[in-house]
Amino acid sequence: MQVSEAMTMDVRMLDPEQSIEDAARMMAEWNVGALPVNDGEKLIGMVTDRDITIRAVAAGKNPDTRVRDVMTKEVKYCFEDEDLAHVARNMGDEQIHRLVVLDRNKRLVGIVALADIANTEGAQPAGEAVCGISEPTGSTH
Repeated sequence: MQVSEAMTMDVRMLDPEQSIEDAARMMAEWNVGALPVNDGEKLIGMVTDRDITIRAVAAGKNPDTRVRDVMTKEVKYCFEDEDLAHVARNMGDEQIHRLVVLDRNKRLVGIVALADIANTEGAQPAGEAVCGISEPTGSTH
């Protein structure tokens, strides 16, 4: 099965100048945990609920803080025509819960999350990805 058969195609985008309050409100409204950030036609980052929590709230930033100041700039992605089970394994290896999906012209066409994989491929690929994501990253408390 290809990624295109499991991904969510209705992707909402953020402008880097929007506030993190706008981003959080949009996440709540659309029931998502991450939103791609685009500057015109170019994908420049991804902001997650964790980015807002750790890089903004925990750091004492206010709700007017710009998305560009807390977003993850290095966006991991996959292609729509890749094998879904392979992408799930990579997500586990990279400890990623969701990936933006690009076409071969590198245009954003969707997002694939572990839930999408579990709903289409079944428990095994999603379970393998979760096992990889759950591995400690080496930081100790």
